[in-house]
Amino acid sequence: MKKWFSLVLFLGLFLTLIACSDDSSSESDGGSDNSSSESEGNSDSGDSEQEAVELDFTVFGSTGYDVLIEEYQAENPHVSITLNEGEMEDVHNNLFTAVSAGSGAPDIAMIEISNIAKFMQASDQFYNLNDYGAGDVAANFLDWKWEQAQNVDGTFQLGLPTDIGPTTMFYRTDVMEEAGLPTDREEVAAEIDTWDAYYDAAKTIKEETGKPIADSPEMVFNAMRDQLDQQYFNEDDELIIEDTVKEAYDFTTKMIEEGLIGQNALWTPEWGTAMAEGSYATMPGAPGWMVANVKGNAEDASGLWDIASIPEGAGNWGGSFLTIPKESEHPEEAFAFISWLTAPEQQLKSFTNNGLFPSTPDIYENEEFLAATDDYFSGAPTAQIFADAAQNVKSVYMGVNYSMVNTAITEALINVASGGADPQKEWDKLVENVETQLERQ
Repeated sequence: MKKWFSLVLFLGLFLTLIACSDDSSSESDGGSDNSSSESEGNSDSGDSEQEAVELDFTVFGSTGYDVLIEEYQAENPHVSITLNEGEMEDVHNNLFTAVSAGSGAPDIAMIEISNIAKFMQASDQFYNLNDYGAGDVAANFLDWKWEQAQNVDGTFQLGLPTDIGPTTMFYRTDVMEEAGLPTDREEVAAEIDTWDAYYDAAKTIKEETGKPIADSPEMVFNAMRDQLDQQYFNEDDELIIEDTVKEAYDFTTKMIEEGLIGQNALWTPEWGTAMAEGSYATMPGAPGWMVANVKGNAEDASGLWDIASIPEGAGNWGGSFLTIPKESEHPEEAFAFISWLTAPEQQLKSFTNNGLFPSTPDIYENEEFLAATDDYFSGAPTAQIFADAAQNVKSVYMGVNYSMVNTAITEALINVASGGADPQKEWDKLVENVETQLERQ
């Protein structure tokens, strides 16, 4: 009986403990559920109470950002972003006027690399992105690209990098075939591997088809310029064009005078028409962002273009940064958007959609990225081609007056091409004009 009594007592205690444990667990679970519901309610309440934010975003070129903006707005319904597109020169001129006057600047402004030094001088009119977390995303980008938009000691970050422009050579397979030259991209790269070989190919194309090898003098000159370690200025801001780009200028003007290069200026209607008609053979020095321009101007030429490596190695043409002028009343929201837009995932989409080559090197090893091909460009493995080119990109000091010098050289080339001006006289005149403008500063 004592044993049975003890056993009953033990079972009673055991069942009591279980009951207590269940009650405790139930109370704990109930508390957790209530806390979770309260927390979720607060979160939902917070979302619903977020004030609507409107951001003006100014860009140039064919970025394709409208698609990504729609995606961002879907994920952040309280943010409305208006995309304003314009010509590169107009966008920069308008922005400089606005920040100088303290009125009229957008919340977010795109600035191209050749203009970044000029706007760095007006850095007091822009938010320092380091104050909003730029340091947390710096590792996403190529070091040289990141440093282009910061001051010497790294305490001020003017912009977040978008794309870079490793250069290649686009070419028309139909024109090359008509001239009796290779059309396979590897064979083209092997045969036209130096600028001397490019000159020889130009003579063959002219003789066999009557067409120039390139339509724009700027494209040939730019291709050679962008392969140099130094271009217009040294790091002491001394003009050095006689020792650096004069050879490229002479080579280009020689081909112009021999009828091997056309006369159309970049971004003109004539330039776009020639692209569509296939009235020339190659576009040397073409960066990834030029893909969208070709497709836009020559919609019916799919399969007639291809891409090969450029003679004597790639350079870099272009690339931009996203900045936040001080006029913006929503710098935190603006930074949140541009940090999202320039993240590797979105840069991959920008490359896939519009050929903007990423400044985020982790993508270069991405299988999806490397597998990208473009049917328009005869199925070319565009990602791999531009990735290979990117390995040869050099960091070049541009200086505040880069755009001014570049404009002067471009005008001289066009004067030679379209007006029959003497190349050396045009060179002497541009040097004199540039030196005069520099002395006035």
